[in-house]
Amino acid sequence: MRDWRETQPVSMSAAVSDDHEVIVVGGGQAGLAIGYFLAEQGRDFVILDAAAEPAAAWRGRWDSLKLFTPARYSSLPGLPFPGDPDGYPSRDDVAAYLGEYARRFALPVELRSRVTAVRQAEGRYLVQLEDRSYTAAQVVVATGPFQVPFVPPIARGLDHELVQLHSTEYRAPGDAPDGRVLVVGGGNTGFQIAEELSASREVHLAIGSRQKPLRQRILGRDLFWYLDKTGLMHKSTNTRIGRRLEGKDTLIGSSPHALRRRYGVELHPRAVAAAGRTIGFSDGSELDVDAVIWATGFRHDHSWVDVPVFDEQGRVVHRRGVTSSPGLYFLGLSWQHTRGSALIGFVGEDAKYIADAINTFQRPHRRRREPSPRLSPDPRRT
Repeated sequence: MRDWRETQPVSMSAAVSDDHEVIVVGGGQAGLAIGYFLAEQGRDFVILDAAAEPAAAWRGRWDSLKLFTPARYSSLPGLPFPGDPDGYPSRDDVAAYLGEYARRFALPVELRSRVTAVRQAEGRYLVQLEDRSYTAAQVVVATGPFQVPFVPPIARGLDHELVQLHSTEYRAPGDAPDGRVLVVGGGNTGFQIAEELSASREVHLAIGSRQKPLRQRILGRDLFWYLDKTGLMHKSTNTRIGRRLEGKDTLIGSSPHALRRRYGVELHPRAVAAAGRTIGFSDGSELDVDAVIWATGFRHDHSWVDVPVFDEQGRVVHRRGVTSSPGLYFLGLSWQHTRGSALIGFVGEDAKYIADAINTFQRPHRRRREPSPRLSPDPRRT
């Protein structure tokens, strides 16, 4: 069984077609979560991941990154996150956990397997890679919400010699030159990077839209304890409160006031212009900088999915990940169903829903495999 190993190179002339019941595109937390349930069902499936190593998306984040969810709320189905349940896992902790998860349940992950197209073909789906192709009755697109780093168009006006990094390229303070650094982006990533840099540099933070700050711990308990116990983490987009919260991000454990008072970070409104080494802000002020770090998030890229399941703005049309194209699903999208849909500790709920849809799918399947003997029961479901 293929298990976190690179597939053998196949020349274009020797390209082969392999058929499965289900193909999962993406080997991150969403892909592994659905893989757990597919293995539990005894499905014949494969997980295709473009990266050259396990958990590459996590390994590529900055060195000091820590989750804002404690370990007890950071587990995938069937395997509790190790260590102190009230501790906050690091980037490396998460990467190690995901690697162990795939090994523990013998999930068939194929690395270096970038999917270039998914399209309908003769009642099935054709999944194409550069050197080979697959067919499947059902496909789960589990590439998650963090696909294409976004940098605002104003960045093109800056001096080519000025250091500019997207947050995905930033690893540690040594990546930025000495001098004045502007971090652009008022989310959790921007705040964390600005705080880290402030220990050794003059740091400014541009906030485009303010997010509601929430304390990490309240009366000795983590915020997510309250969100879980009150049911707020599980409110769907079909509820009134879910519709009000959808698309609204929050600052966890950070606030503009604390960043300015404790760490000396100067705050600015939205960055709207750039020329040479100067950034202009929406209030008319300007700032000369020595480096810019763009903590401006990501954009989806589903251009390779050649199936009519998108609206005029290119957004996936779905109901909790189930599309109108029979057998095609999406998993791990932000607010796919609840606030937790894109978080490691809560994506399993949507994965279970889609796995149940896969299990009741009526199209004839080619074959099934026996459940993995290494699949241990989920202690939380006994």
